[in-house]
Amino acid sequence: DVRRWLGQLEGSGLSKNTPNGVEISLQSSFQPGMKLEVANKSSPDTYWMATIITTCGQLLLLRYSGYGEDRKADFWCDVMTAELHPVGWCTQNNKTLMPPEAIKEKYSDWTEFLVQDLTGARTAPANLLEGPLRGKNTMDLIFEGSVLELQDISCPLLYWPVRVIQNVGGRLRLRYAGLSEDHQAQDTWLFYLDVRLRPLGWALENRLTLEPPTGLRSLKNAPDWQEALEDARLDGQKNPLPLEVFKDHVDLPEHSFKMGMKLEMVSPWEQLQICPVSVTKVYNEIYFQVTLDDLSVDAMPRFVPRHANSPGILPVQWCLKNGVGLERPRGYEGQDFDWADYLKQGGTEAAPDACFPDTWQNRGFAKDMWLEAVNPHRPAEVCVAQITQARGRLLWLRLEGVAKPLSECIVDVESMDIFPVGWCEANAYPLTPPLKPVCQKQKKIAVVQPEKQYCCSKIFVNHRCFSGPYLNKGRIAELPQAVGPGKCTLVLKELLSMLINAAYKPGRVLKELQDLEDTSWDSQEETLKAKYKGKTYRSTIRIVRLADQIPDFCRKVCVKLQCCPNLFSPVLVTDKCPENCFVQTKTKYTYYYGKKRKLSKPMGGEEAAEGELAKPTRRRKKRKAIFVQKKRRSSAVDYTPAGSPQMALQSGSEGTSSEPHEDHTDASSVEVTSSRPRRAATLRRAFSAGNTTGSKEAPEGRRRSTRSLSAYNQNNKYQPPKGQDMQEGQLVLDRNPLEWSVDEVVQFINSTDCASLANIFQEQDIDGQALLLLTLPTVQECMDLKLGPAIKLCHQIERVKVAFYRQYAD
Repeated sequence: DVRRWLGQLEGSGLSKNTPNGVEISLQSSFQPGMKLEVANKSSPDTYWMATIITTCGQLLLLRYSGYGEDRKADFWCDVMTAELHPVGWCTQNNKTLMPPEAIKEKYSDWTEFLVQDLTGARTAPANLLEGPLRGKNTMDLIFEGSVLELQDISCPLLYWPVRVIQNVGGRLRLRYAGLSEDHQAQDTWLFYLDVRLRPLGWALENRLTLEPPTGLRSLKNAPDWQEALEDARLDGQKNPLPLEVFKDHVDLPEHSFKMGMKLEMVSPWEQLQICPVSVTKVYNEIYFQVTLDDLSVDAMPRFVPRHANSPGILPVQWCLKNGVGLERPRGYEGQDFDWADYLKQGGTEAAPDACFPDTWQNRGFAKDMWLEAVNPHRPAEVCVAQITQARGRLLWLRLEGVAKPLSECIVDVESMDIFPVGWCEANAYPLTPPLKPVCQKQKKIAVVQPEKQYCCSKIFVNHRCFSGPYLNKGRIAELPQAVGPGKCTLVLKELLSMLINAAYKPGRVLKELQDLEDTSWDSQEETLKAKYKGKTYRSTIRIVRLADQIPDFCRKVCVKLQCCPNLFSPVLVTDKCPENCFVQTKTKYTYYYGKKRKLSKPMGGEEAAEGELAKPTRRRKKRKAIFVQKKRRSSAVDYTPAGSPQMALQSGSEGTSSEPHEDHTDASSVEVTSSRPRRAATLRRAFSAGNTTGSKEAPEGRRRSTRSLSAYNQNNKYQPPKGQDMQEGQLVLDRNPLEWSVDEVVQFINSTDCASLANIFQEQDIDGQALLLLTLPTVQECMDLKLGPAIKLCHQIERVKVAFYRQYAD
């Protein structure tokens, strides 16, 4: 996917200043600032407005309307999988627009806010959010058989339909309507953003003429050409191109050239020549014609149409100022060509500098840089090219693999026939290699040297693989399946950032990664950051630069994070992981026991401006860790070995050891100190795992669950208080709490003096089973409560437990 390697442009000069046509083609059809409607994560079946902050291929970084400049709630989503809709979709489909809970009280009148927020805003195109065009880039919308109109190369007022035969990353192979496969030598190659290409019907709308190309009219008679025109129109009407294809076409400015003006121009007829030319015709305010100056007796006029932005047109004296030789006009008498004498003898004037675009802008190109360029003598061929000279906006290229003297040419920096290194590989198009190896000693390097590969293919996130103790498996599942291809450092930086954000404690993962280094790696330092409990931490990580070192780098990162070596890898795991990680009955974890310590700032890291120094936390008594088995996602295959424990609740040993412990379970486990939502849901599922599924065995399952709960509370030093049954105000339950839903739990908490904490139970999906498993340590860890509120809440939970033992635990 060519969009993934935008980073390759950094060293080639193609990413400097205003983007040219090739760079524009690599950008997403979704632009920052566009508005759309997104499903609300916290409230099912409701939606809210969001703004696109930035894009990365088919990934969008979104921010809910109402957050203003606050970035804390920004989130990434995949266009292909997320529930995204254009503005107005909710109204059309009777869906509810509701702001997120976090900002619900920010404005009293959200309707008025939305009116102001949407006034003058751009909405994301509906056809890119729904249907067959969903998530596609602009150039991907052009398919084989599409019909466009092409401007005649010799007359800018003539157009003729063409069909797309091939689309290579936006570079189109076009065939004139009326010609067949037998005339493929007449095919034309143009980038889709070339100003000569227009949508079907454009010529007639602008009162221009539809006629076959001047050089091809003799191939058919007039009736055949007319029939071909009608056929092309019908084909174009049946399968029209979306208007988004032409949204990035440049509107040509008006020129200020006049008849007789002189200028310099890169010759389209002679290799490596810049010649004096004259304006010999003005078509309209956009186009004019220039003719090569020829003073010989047998002169044959050679002319081409041009516009103000045409590449290769230069003001008088440009060659002199840039130290480049200017070709003398044929038939010119005199040894040295002098513009002053030449203009005086002919009684003509030079075109003012104001007629030309910025002729000094080189966009960062320099001598000895490498890129890929179209062979001007064989437009279907793309070659490895080296810049041998850079002057102003002109580049002198040497095409590798092309015999002399055709191996050299001059191109403009805005040309759509030059591409960054790796463009052919990214688009699966053959690249003409050098005839002989290129010398390794280069003064300057563009993006890639042939002897070293700084660009990599895709790196896959294999969601089925074991995610380890640091990474949240649910968040891993939300990541895109692959990142890349692109520049190695950029792809890996993006991947590591996603993994840090998918961690239970991002700062801990950042700390682990900063120690990752190998003396054999060709690496460079990159700054990554992690957000944890409202604070931002930064650290410098060494990332490999070469593609052949990526497998080793990925594997060592996985080992460092104690996850499956194939969790992210250049190899896609389609079914069964080679490491057999998801059928193992023994999985190792590293746990931290004892007093809770402050999340230390990564070594060498710099805390962000918005984060203050972490406050020291209070000491706690040593506590036992609880290992909780999670439900498997699929019940089609049971990997539980015979004789393995059926109960998932086990107690660890006290102490402060961080050595790995083993738990004989068949699925991933999570630590008590993991993130809030995951812990509560895991506790609930753990208790469910102890129940039988058959309705006839329910009584036995209930007794087993009760015994397990009793053992669990004993291990955690919680016993039903004796004599409480006789106290006043004892709780009487009209329904077994094991069968309580999340809403019933929330309803109970709301009826107590802990009603302010009810939303936590809703957020963490805590039902009755999970409620009965909560203890003081787990309440403090899962809900991030201070000791006072935690004890107050545990008192209410204890009332439920006592009533449960009294009424249902017989």
